[in-house]
Amino acid sequence: MRTFFSFSCPGNALIAIALFLYLCSGAHPQSGDEVHIAPRKPADTDKSARSTVLSERGLALSSARKPLHVSVDVVLVPVTVTDALNRSVTKLDRDAFALFEQNRRQDIRYFSAEDAPLSIAVLFDVSKSMTDKLDTQRAALVEFFKNANPEDEYFAIAFSDRPRLLVNSTQSIDELQTKLLSVQPGGSTAMLDAISLAEAKLRSARYPRKAIVIFSDGGDNASHYSLREIKDLVQESDAQVYAIGLFDTFFVGSLEEKLGKKWLSDITDRSGGLTLTVDNRSKLPQAAATLSREMRNQYVLGYRPDKIKSSGWHKIRITVTEPLTRRPLHANYKKGYLGLGASDSKTPL
Repeated sequence: MRTFFSFSCPGNALIAIALFLYLCSGAHPQSGDEVHIAPRKPADTDKSARSTVLSERGLALSSARKPLHVSVDVVLVPVTVTDALNRSVTKLDRDAFALFEQNRRQDIRYFSAEDAPLSIAVLFDVSKSMTDKLDTQRAALVEFFKNANPEDEYFAIAFSDRPRLLVNSTQSIDELQTKLLSVQPGGSTAMLDAISLAEAKLRSARYPRKAIVIFSDGGDNASHYSLREIKDLVQESDAQVYAIGLFDTFFVGSLEEKLGKKWLSDITDRSGGLTLTVDNRSKLPQAAATLSREMRNQYVLGYRPDKIKSSGWHKIRITVTEPLTRRPLHANYKKGYLGLGASDSKTPL
């Protein structure tokens, strides 16, 4: 699922590219190469080493394709809308939305509400902390897939002390469930490393709409990457991150595990996604079904900003109003993008 698109932002895509990929079905060969996670660098790492870390993550656009020069100044912002009861709101038209960049209202030139196929990386926590929750988590996974689009593409990653790629690319839900449900729990938790691996695999995804879905309690005590690094990574990625978490009222564990709910929310919010949490196991399957529907009931707003060529952070704000009652609705979206400057207005992709 596309979190955010702009011609000048790393990890973002243009409307022209998005439409091109839809027409061509994005049929790029899938890579089966193993993805290696670089150890986290110390705080005093020099600039050249930092550049190496970014290169290993693949934040720079791939040069494997033939260069295409574009200069379409259009930004696409996917938006999920819910009401006061956290229910998805569908069938809104363009007039229900108001979009602002740097507090300047923008003209919404492109509007879509179609249910296009997704490329989804499913992250399944099988660490020791999930041992007594695993059956409930498996039931939630089944409910999530019941709302799937038959054309969706999936990647499956299980993680405990390290992430393991179980399925590289498939449209078979049966294959995916068999792989994920057969994994036995044990070990520490490397959730942040799993997110990094998922983002890397989605760079070769079939569809422009991309999402990472995490089934976990959010704890992490074994990753090489830091929370700050992963938040920066998902902010610049074109994949939205969603999470489904089960948090017992009297949860006992490490400090990292106790902070799990906050960590999940920090990551998903930065990507334009969201976290659904429950404190009762019986509610987890229904939460998974709700999240699956919300991912697919999404609007895409496109606009041409006044100062897209300027560098720095461009803040976005969106308001949504229910047409009949005029009551405000909740909009979930990525809150901005990084501009690169006028000299980069024609970016080789």
